Amino acid sequence: MENEKLVRGISRIDLIAITINTIIGAGIFGLPSKVTALIGSYSLFAFIVCAVIVGFIVLCFSEVSSRFKGTGGSYLYAQEAFGPFVGFEVGWLYWMVRVTTFATNCNLFLVYLSFFYPGADQGGIRVLLVTLVVLFMTAVNFVGVRESTVLTNIFTVGKILPLLVFIGVGLFFIQPDNFNFQTAPDSSSFSKAVLMLIYAYVGFEVAAIPGGEIKDPQKNIPIALLTTLGIVALFYILIQVVAMGTLPDLAQSERPLADAAGRFLGFFGGTFISIGALISIFGNLNSGFLTTSRIPFAMAEKKELPEVLGATHKKFKTPHISLLLTAVVILVFTIYTSFLSALTISTLTRLLVYGTTCAALPVFRWRKTGVEEAKFRAPFGLLASIISFLLMGWLFFQVDFGKEGVVILIFLAVGSALFLLFNRLARKPSAENAAHPESEGENDK
Repeated sequence: MENEKLVRGISRIDLIAITINTIIGAGIFGLPSKVTALIGSYSLFAFIVCAVIVGFIVLCFSEVSSRFKGTGGSYLYAQEAFGPFVGFEVGWLYWMVRVTTFATNCNLFLVYLSFFYPGADQGGIRVLLVTLVVLFMTAVNFVGVRESTVLTNIFTVGKILPLLVFIGVGLFFIQPDNFNFQTAPDSSSFSKAVLMLIYAYVGFEVAAIPGGEIKDPQKNIPIALLTTLGIVALFYILIQVVAMGTLPDLAQSERPLADAAGRFLGFFGGTFISIGALISIFGNLNSGFLTTSRIPFAMAEKKELPEVLGATHKKFKTPHISLLLTAVVILVFTIYTSFLSALTISTLTRLLVYGTTCAALPVFRWRKTGVEEAKFRAPFGLLASIISFLLMGWLFFQVDFGKEGVVILIFLAVGSALFLLFNRLARKPSAENAAHPESEGENDK
């Protein structure tokens, strides 16, 4: 079984670091100016509203995750609550989102790197750097989950430190006149701002994916989810306060945190924050690589993908085949794509995934058998599930479903075809054995 094949080497602190690294990626280094351009000083309220929305979803995740010890996260929950087909679609969609997000962020990493080394995001140098990044991530995750989490912990400190300096110093340079709440934005603009900021908060769900490698997952996953959300929400709100209070032309800035830091720390501040952005994105890539490679492994464990993807390395106890497949797909995606904003597709697809987990909460509460008792019971859990659905529905219909909707439908169609194919292949050997039971006995002679 999975528990014998994997090593439970992820502690509670490691899990919190992994989750923080996945949530705090590139978004917070660019979104402050974009939401300010959209709704001005009311962007502060958008950050708070967004945190409340995500809070309801996290409550659902916390209770549902406390019933499971295995790997897979939302995929595992959807399969147990709604059956193999829905589970497969959730796993497939989420793997595609993680792969695409890694490719997008890797290209963004090279864009930031080109600030220090011009040309890093172009031509043959770009291909070489992408290959080196993917090879490095593959090697670290191949040799063991413990090595990967140690690297993640280092990058968490590396990304939190610049943000702490930004907040701690910047609070003393805030100009109250920069805040203006006289004209309230219209509901459409505010809704778009909240949807945009959802992207800055997503990623918390990765805490549940490597369940088979977490120490006491039924207890530590809920604690990590709730702790991380509190830390991230506080950071984001304070960052927005400092950015708005120190940079009058925030709405026009391409690098809002670096430009704001340059105002109160000079050239050193801008450079310091730019380095912090590189560290943040690189740490995000490592966390993303760890969790992305576990999704095919979890699906193979359930016999929904070829069994070879469920293999683990004899020495390192890592899902090396799934990891290598993920590395190849990520490498191809990254090389043949540029940094095109996948924010809308990524957010909408995640909302679909989140919806299945929120819906699983009442299903598991009403089901008396077949699932373990929850080790964490969310306060007002059924209400949280309903509110989460309503809020996600509100966000879901704030966008134009033209191009983005077609892409999601294509992903769903491909997932359906793969499910039918592997389901048929899995049944074929069983049917042949049933038709020729004597062959099994002959093989034993």
